[in-house]
Amino acid sequence: MDKALLSFVKRYDMLRPGDKVVCALSGGADSVALTFALYLLKDKLGITLEAAHFNHRLRGEESQRDEDFVKAFCSRFDIPLHLGSGQVTAGKKGLEAAAREARYAFFDTLPGKIATAHTADDNAETVLMHLVRGTGLKGLGGIAPVRGRIIRPMLDITRQQVLDFLQEFNLSYVTDSSNCTEDFLRNRLRHRVIPILKEENPEFAANTSAMAQRLRKDEQALEALAEDALTVTKLRAMPEALRSRGLSRMLVSFGVKEPEARHIALAESLVFSHNPSAQGHFPGNITVARCYDRLEKQENPKSFCLSIPGPGEYALPGWRLVVTPATVYENTPQRFTVPQGEAMVVRSRRAGDTIRTPGGTKSLKKAFIDGKIPANRRGEIPVVAAGSHVLGVCGMGANLEDQNREPAWALAFLPL
Repeated sequence: MDKALLSFVKRYDMLRPGDKVVCALSGGADSVALTFALYLLKDKLGITLEAAHFNHRLRGEESQRDEDFVKAFCSRFDIPLHLGSGQVTAGKKGLEAAAREARYAFFDTLPGKIATAHTADDNAETVLMHLVRGTGLKGLGGIAPVRGRIIRPMLDITRQQVLDFLQEFNLSYVTDSSNCTEDFLRNRLRHRVIPILKEENPEFAANTSAMAQRLRKDEQALEALAEDALTVTKLRAMPEALRSRGLSRMLVSFGVKEPEARHIALAESLVFSHNPSAQGHFPGNITVARCYDRLEKQENPKSFCLSIPGPGEYALPGWRLVVTPATVYENTPQRFTVPQGEAMVVRSRRAGDTIRTPGGTKSLKKAFIDGKIPANRRGEIPVVAAGSHVLGVCGMGANLEDQNREPAWALAFLPL
């Protein structure tokens, strides 16, 4: 087994001379085998070996038994040991996921590389779990051989090889009683499904783990081809395999932590929607809006209303407004004059707002649509009004209904 482990470590360039390696040591067969195999290979690899054990306190005396076993094992072979513990409670994803999160949070506090004892059987179980729940190429890739500081040197080694290795060196181990229950999907697959598959092919676990590693490389190749900051036009023209990966990456950048197939499908529906302002709602209270040829994370703009009593400078969201007296009528998109109006304000748009343009009188909503202003940005555009009458709009100019009235104020909107 140690030769197979050494070959796998070299294949993925997991370890280099001078590395410190901390083995995640639960006391179970797999972790004992990994720790002892690296103990035998540490001089050849030129590494420093340590171990880490996290007591989840989930099984009472049995949990303490595991910790005591690990202490004795490490003492016997003079392996430095890091101990951690915590009271784990089930979260939204269940007890098993909560325990894993607590364990890896402890590992994150430790120096060096963290070696976990996932085997080919674990990888096959993971692939089947993803198949049961629904997955794509990424899920079929199973467990990553290397993920940051985490390394899995035994993904090519089966559970039977582990047991043979332990027997060869007369090494004992402890058994987690929770592995014997059928409370978890992984256990049900391990006890009921995989034995049937191994009857058909005894090499099922090894073959499935090897397949997962090949598919993981295929996924990485496709991921590398996916582009960032894509337009809707480009997304529509892309092969679906690349489009889905580009959309997944985009959703992550917007704050969707783990985009699922249904989230990618929703994003894709925005891409192909006939509505240039279509919206989709994603986990984390995140809204993604189609802004004509782009998908953007929509921020909900706060409405604003600022009184403009006369000349001066005024701060607006995204703009600086300069007001001066005016005697000559002027009308450009961001510099225009307005007549004297009672209680003049600059505010965000409101339902019922209208403006007269060279094309006629229309609602601001229709004017914004004609101007191809994205729906999620329309509330940010400053509207100058007196009462319910719109005097002008930043970016559109003055209301032509007032062009024959004597100008009183010149307004200049300067972007910040």
